[in-house]
Amino acid sequence: MLDLTMELAAILILAAFAAGFVDAIAGGGGLITVPALMLAGVPPAQALATNKVQGVFGAATAALSYAARGHVDLRRQLGAAGIAFAAGLAGALCVSVIPAQALRYVLPVILIAIAAFFALKPGLDDMDRTARLTPLAFTALIVPLIAFYDGLVGPGTGAFFMIGFVTLAGYGILKATAHTKLLNFASNLGGLIGFALIGKPLWLLGLAMGAAQIAGAWVGARLAMRIGARIIKPLLVTASTLLALRLLWDLI
Repeated sequence: MLDLTMELAAILILAAFAAGFVDAIAGGGGLITVPALMLAGVPPAQALATNKVQGVFGAATAALSYAARGHVDLRRQLGAAGIAFAAGLAGALCVSVIPAQALRYVLPVILIAIAAFFALKPGLDDMDRTARLTPLAFTALIVPLIAFYDGLVGPGTGAFFMIGFVTLAGYGILKATAHTKLLNFASNLGGLIGFALIGKPLWLLGLAMGAAQIAGAWVGARLAMRIGARIIKPLLVTASTLLALRLLWDLI
């Protein structure tokens, strides 16, 4: 049984606040919380499970914050959220049978490509563009793929949803951010249920970190709505790059 000191628990709660803030704006909060949990001595599977506990609170808070300001209609996303939930649950249940380690060799390349795309492509702002996929095709093809990854591995899911909405659905950056959150919440919740069966999350710690996630997501979502692409783009680039470097470090 893990024995956390008050000081270590406080550090993890502070990490959860930072993760909620970053995740509400650009995704990638797991880049902060998963390594923090593992450095605190939580075993890898249990760290992923506990991360799902606290992550659902941040994603839910961000989704409700964007919806309250009219940036997304959550009712219109319920079908896609149901698919994301099922795919996230399936991904978590497949952790023991799918070689997730193979994904970690590919993910740094993908994340660096995402960072380069948002850093170098001119004209990316909060204006909508021509969609390459219909909403039905996006929901049927892209949502379950990313949500399954969320259940299987996790960190970076928000960035993957974001680039999907921008490049394939034609959304502006702020609109894409707003539409990412309910799907991320649903896939997180599905992953949590799957991991609860196999990973035994630390519920009390996860709930304490979840409270900090709520506060961080509330602040982050409001800042993103106030500033838009000017803060979302650099934070997305930074989060994707740091996550790629972290994954590369783990492979060394």
